[in-house]
Amino acid sequence: MINIQHSALLLIEFQNEWLTPNGKLNHLLTDKHQFLIALQNARSIIQCARKTTINVIHSGLSYTHNYKELGEAQYGLRAAIPMHKTFLSNTSASEFTPPFTPQDNEFTIKGRMGSSAFSASNLDAYFRNHRINTIFIMGYALHVCVESTLRAAHDLGYETVVIEDASCAFTKEQKHYFLNHVIHHFGHSMKSDEFITQLERFIK
Repeated sequence: MINIQHSALLLIEFQNEWLTPNGKLNHLLTDKHQFLIALQNARSIIQCARKTTINVIHSGLSYTHNYKELGEAQYGLRAAIPMHKTFLSNTSASEFTPPFTPQDNEFTIKGRMGSSAFSASNLDAYFRNHRINTIFIMGYALHVCVESTLRAAHDLGYETVVIEDASCAFTKEQKHYFLNHVIHHFGHSMKSDEFITQLERFIK
């Protein structure tokens, strides 16, 4: 069962770049059924979580217009992000999509540079200062930034649970591989209805 005082709900990139039809990454989510189900479940989760005292954390990406912070990489996301000009700061693409817009009592990570929400950010400091030891993660993309965050959280000593049907990979094959060959090495997964049932015990 959730120890709500020492737990956090971490939202990975609930931003327009993923969630809106004109977002540059939206077309990568080719399994539209998976995408719509995940989005619906994530909405239900955030609505329920906000009725409790669980820590809600938002992790987005936002880069300067010249992408100087990423250097001149030839491979990987540090090359792909500048090439496709995604997550530009001060544009609608990097904004959080309602109803996932951070509220005043919720924490938005600063400084993140890489695929993991911990990369160069203040997330680990926030968790340790608030004595959080269990992280529930949902977001985009399941097999990229969610997985990167899961792996980093494990190595930092956190208990980590991925809410599998509130997270979305590009294809059903990618999601299947993650759930059958990756998750058990670094944490655990659960369904959104199970998470909501546990949260409902703490509704104010």
